[in-house]
Order: sequence, then C-alpha cells, then structure tokens
Amino acid sequence: MIITAEDLSTQLAPLKAAERLRVLHEEFGPRLVATTSFGLQAAVMLHLIHHHAPEVPVVFIDTGYLFPETYQYIDTIMEKWPVDLRTYMPQLTAARQEALYGKLWEQGKEGHEKYALLNKVEPMNRALQELGANVWLSGLRRSHSSTRVNRPFVEQQKQTLKVYPILDWADAQVSAYMAVNGIPRHPLADQYLTMGDWHSTAAAEQGIEAEFTRYNGEKYECGLHETSKQSDFQI
Repeated sequence: MIITAEDLSTQLAPLKAAERLRVLHEEFGPRLVATTSFGLQAAVMLHLIHHHAPEVPVVFIDTGYLFPETYQYIDTIMEKWPVDLRTYMPQLTAARQEALYGKLWEQGKEGHEKYALLNKVEPMNRALQELGANVWLSGLRRSHSSTRVNRPFVEQQKQTLKVYPILDWADAQVSAYMAVNGIPRHPLADQYLTMGDWHSTAAAEQGIEAEFTRYNGEKYECGLHETSKQSDFQI
C-alpha cells in the first residue's frame, strides 16, 4: 500500500517514544535502521532502542576525527545497553584525506561540503545500501534549533524515509530521562553544547549558533542534507 510521510507522521504524533519505536519496527521490520553519533544526548535513543526495538541495527559513522572522550563514552554506553551497532568509516583515512586535500574544515563552505561527502554522506549511503534499509530513525529534536520547530515526525529525504521518535522531547525531558535511567553524561557535556568532530565543535561559551553557522546556516546529519521533500512512500 501507499502511505505518505505526512500520514505516518500524523499516526506517530500522539504516541510515546517507545510506542513509536514498536509501531515502526512492526511496520517496517528489516527495512528499519537507526543512527547514532554518541553525542551529548545520543544515549537516550540508544537506551530506547535497547529496550523497545533491539533488533534494529544502529549505524555509527566514525569520521576518524572524534574526541578521545567520545570513543571512551561509546564503550561505556555499549557495555550498559548494547545494541546491534554497525560502525562505518570513510573510504579514505584521516591521514590520507589531509595529505590529498588538506584540512577541509578550514576551507570554507566548499571544504565543509567535501568533508561531509567524504566522511558522512558516502559512509551513510553505503550503510543504507548494505543493510537494505530505507527507513531511518534519528534522534533529531525540535529543541535542537529554531529551524526545526515545525519539523514533522516523518520526512522523505531522497529514497529514504526519516523518522524522529523523540522529536517533541524538550531538553528537560531528555535530562530527566537520563537521570531516571542512570544514563551517564558524555564526559565533555559541560564544555560543549553539541558534540561532533573535534576540529569543528564549538565550545559552550561560543553558543549554539556558532555550531550551526559552521556550514553557513546548513547542517549535515549523519550524511544527508537536512532539507527534504514530502512524498509518497511504499510499504
């Protein structure tokens, strides 16, 4: 049958996050994949998946430029709440990339775009193809940015349906969930407002807009550009 992203978004809206995960897993099964950055609040989605949809593979894109503390945090979270983690890396190592192209993150918008293609877009597209998945769970939330306040629960991005199970969670709800469930904070949580590659993550005192404007007002999330277009989807 044909269902629109808008219809699915409407169906998920009144449900709790755990219910959304169960519904999506029942509906899409092996076509479902999640992603994680192991960022400041990423453990919330991992905890939910571990308890409510453990069969869903979770893709982690390791750019090779993460903070040492992030790699340590990965081990901590996976020991407590293991998921079916699938790690994907760029085809070029960090050393080879810098030898060929220099420090792309210092080369303006074009450099950032090339960096994103090499380190995020290509590995994520490869993961989706190898896993045979076209429904992508993301921990994106409306409170992350003023540009997301009207974001629906489901969007079509190219050939992939993106779904945001905790889209409507406020920062306070995330903090409360982590506290109640004993989820440890990222070791650098007090120093940064967001967490990504060490060379491009803005310190807390610089403010959230410094992180957002690194890409001239555009952000890449695990590869695909955030702009999207609603369309029909076959299930």
